[in-house]
Amino acid sequence: MDEKQIEKIRHSLSHIMASAVLELYPKTKLGMGPAIENGFYYDFQLQKPLEEKDLEEIEKKMKELISQKLKFEKQNITKRTAKKLFAIQPYKLELIKELPGDTVSTYTSGEFVDLCKGPHIKSTKEIAQNSFKLTKTAGAYWKGNEKNKMLTRIYGLAFTTEKELMDYLKMMEEAEKRDHRKLGKDLKLFTISELVGAGLPLLQPKGMIIRKEIEDYLWDLHKNKGYDRVWTPHITKKGLYETSGHAAKFGEELFRVKGGNEEFFMKPMNCPHHMQIFCDNQFSYRDMPVRYFEPATVYRYEKAGELSGLTRVRAITQDDGHLFCRVEQISQEVSTIVEIIKAFYTTMNMMTGYWVRLSVRGKDKSKYLGKDEVWKKAEAALEKTAKENNLNYKRIEGEAAFYGPKLDFMFKDAIGREWQLATIQCDFNLPERFDLSFVNEKGEKERPVVIHRAISGSLERFMAVMIEHYAGAFPLWLSPVQVAVIPISEKHLDYAQKIEKELKENNVRVEVKNENETLGKKIREAEMQKIPYLLIVGDKEVAAKSVSVRERGKGDLGAMEINKFIAKIKETISNKI
Repeated sequence: MDEKQIEKIRHSLSHIMASAVLELYPKTKLGMGPAIENGFYYDFQLQKPLEEKDLEEIEKKMKELISQKLKFEKQNITKRTAKKLFAIQPYKLELIKELPGDTVSTYTSGEFVDLCKGPHIKSTKEIAQNSFKLTKTAGAYWKGNEKNKMLTRIYGLAFTTEKELMDYLKMMEEAEKRDHRKLGKDLKLFTISELVGAGLPLLQPKGMIIRKEIEDYLWDLHKNKGYDRVWTPHITKKGLYETSGHAAKFGEELFRVKGGNEEFFMKPMNCPHHMQIFCDNQFSYRDMPVRYFEPATVYRYEKAGELSGLTRVRAITQDDGHLFCRVEQISQEVSTIVEIIKAFYTTMNMMTGYWVRLSVRGKDKSKYLGKDEVWKKAEAALEKTAKENNLNYKRIEGEAAFYGPKLDFMFKDAIGREWQLATIQCDFNLPERFDLSFVNEKGEKERPVVIHRAISGSLERFMAVMIEHYAGAFPLWLSPVQVAVIPISEKHLDYAQKIEKELKENNVRVEVKNENETLGKKIREAEMQKIPYLLIVGDKEVAAKSVSVRERGKGDLGAMEINKFIAKIKETISNKI
């Protein structure tokens, strides 16, 4: 079944749900109910809070309605007629007033009529039995405006078959076990402090190890490909963002800082700063491309209700890069970035089933900076390079950045969830706004193209994805603690500390478990911390100058000379396996 059909089914189910709610709770006031990813929702003003048993009752009523094989019939009516039809529905009356023109469209299914532009399925016969489920309720302000009344939003899942629904529910059950917020707390990776503020996570020492390993690996992939590291400050004068267009774009998302009588902004993006670095040099065509790399933190005032762990934060560290090149160099530069992306995500075991979204302008061109010919040029350049690199891409309208089109890479994690992570963006606009140039072969000024690229995206969000992708059991190179040495008793502690010293001298991250606990409890504790290797040392190991090795997921590997063990794991770490 194609995407348009499942979207129609999900939208139609939102109407069926509204019909069921009205039958069960006749005094309900109706809000809106669209299709969303994997399902649907509808907003209601109810007389009482809903409980889990109420959702079960609504779902049962929905199935009764679906079994009646109800048709969805569209009708265009005058606004005057619509106002009479929805006379006791204040939210519908508000929508009718706001809609343009003299007529509106409605859809009727059985006894239920709703204000809607559609589209819908022809009949509930198209909905497979047991292919949907109501999942939860949440508070939602009318039209998303916190000044408006809080309504009750009922969420539902919907798929084409019962099997697809069951598979998704199983995946969500697994996702709950892997929730990075729970694992982050259990493994002591990061902290959210009310005193620091929502959306401003603090990395614990173990979390910082993971972040630093990711950041270092990203630089390793770039340092031999012509990139130079730069650094830019966290605040800037307002004029920089007025020139770039970010002041108008981000508006209330900008953090404002005052020093004396001067007003500054916390930077929401790094690109305008990198433009200034380029601008302060006199480049010729021989210098092109110029490539800047900066893992830098930017700040955006995300709404409190949208913040979540590391996935949605207000302090966002981007592994940012900007390339300044000529039009004829775009293809080669994008190819190099694609090569880096493939290497990085192959290491992370996420290349299977990836696809790329070629994000271009939507129909409302007022949302975007720049002239038509510039956009056409940029979109054509990215599509050409996507074809040349044999990328599995789809062209999607309306998803471009406000300054240019982009290639967004979509990857699946270990349980099949899709994440938009890496991005490559082609920008002909900012070079024009900042009047950037280099000297070409004719001694004339030539405008460069800017390519924005991020491999992991936000490091915070990427860490969340990695925590859930690996369920906290990170590969050896990424693990905060790579080896735990566990002495059987107090008399073996000196030998354990000697092993620890040797491992540290070989740059292995190691801990000695010398708590006053039983051997079994120390092993269980280390396994709960998901440490890749446990080295048990007792009388036999001391006598043989060896270690007894336990590997995560494989169990007891037997005795091994310490030098051989060190050589084995150093190779694994080096190869990022």
